[in-house]
Amino acid sequence: MCGLIVLITDSKPILFQFNKERRNPIMTIALNDFLQQFFNNPALMITVVLTLAVIFVNGWTDAPNAIATCISTRSMSPRAAIIMAAIFNFFGVLVMTMFNATVAETIYNMVDFRGDSHSALVALCAAMFAIVLWATVAWWFGIPTSESHALIAGISGAAIALQGGFSGINPTEWVKVIYGLILSIIMGFPLGWFVVKSIEKIFRNFNRKKTAVLFQNAQILGGAGMAFMHGAQDGQKFMGVFMLGVFLVKGQSNVTEFTIPLWLIVLCSAVMAIGTSVGGYRIIKAVGMDMVKLEKYQGFSADFAAVISLFTASVLGLPVSTTHTKTTAIMGVGAAKRISNVNWGVVKEMAMAWILTFPGCGLIGYLMAILFMKIF
Repeated sequence: MCGLIVLITDSKPILFQFNKERRNPIMTIALNDFLQQFFNNPALMITVVLTLAVIFVNGWTDAPNAIATCISTRSMSPRAAIIMAAIFNFFGVLVMTMFNATVAETIYNMVDFRGDSHSALVALCAAMFAIVLWATVAWWFGIPTSESHALIAGISGAAIALQGGFSGINPTEWVKVIYGLILSIIMGFPLGWFVVKSIEKIFRNFNRKKTAVLFQNAQILGGAGMAFMHGAQDGQKFMGVFMLGVFLVKGQSNVTEFTIPLWLIVLCSAVMAIGTSVGGYRIIKAVGMDMVKLEKYQGFSADFAAVISLFTASVLGLPVSTTHTKTTAIMGVGAAKRISNVNWGVVKEMAMAWILTFPGCGLIGYLMAILFMKIF
């Protein structure tokens, strides 16, 4: 059972959700409280704008991966696919957060922003700025970088700058990123290979025209599943950072547990959907068209394999990259026919961007945090 407790401190209401089984107050924030502070607190306004900018860029660069195969196989028009992605992103965030919010908590707790609240907030803003900068450059060149890893690298670099060393990193939580990276690779590629081989074997004697209609519909379901899991994974990551910024503004840097309010889920889903509609085509082309030429059943196989991988990671509370998972699944599908079916030149470009994300975005986050703390 849960109840609500409202405390008044320095004329500011603080809302707690009290879990009677655990007997611990779990922080959250009501919409009215948030809006009041947003318009009266410039620091909160800047933090929120930068965080929403990062979510927008995530929709710009990461969300298109969920619907890339739907569009490239001509199962859906870009407009219909984007609308579908927006809807299922929302439900992914909502449903998974209700049942399992451990991904958001992992992101929140993997770095240490405790200490002086002003400096911590400035460092967080610097991290958000670094992530937007990194992602925009990658988008310009049409490279599907992982915003999940950019987020982790950016806030890690900022936390190191804030604390003056690696004490700003919580290794117990950070190691889950490594586990998630390994899982996305070892599950995505072989599952994509296995699923497409199984489908080819099962349907080899079926009428090709009838199966084309079947897999067109299956491809749409697969795209919806990918959008759902993208919301479940990436939506939670960014909401964890959003809540961190809100608590830092309030001077509550020691919060370890929180409940994500419904209004925040709606806000983040909407911003992500707008980002997808604005800049998604470049990434859709790189992932769904340039890397491997897919038929409808192959597109479905890639989506199905990626959904299974992402669901497994979400249940385990591992923050994984939807970009990595989807692209490795597509590579597995392409390689199942023949290795040369995969455009390894495009894969090489993607791999280099992935490898450079952690040190590159981490360094930018570190330098920006130092610069911002000196200026502000």
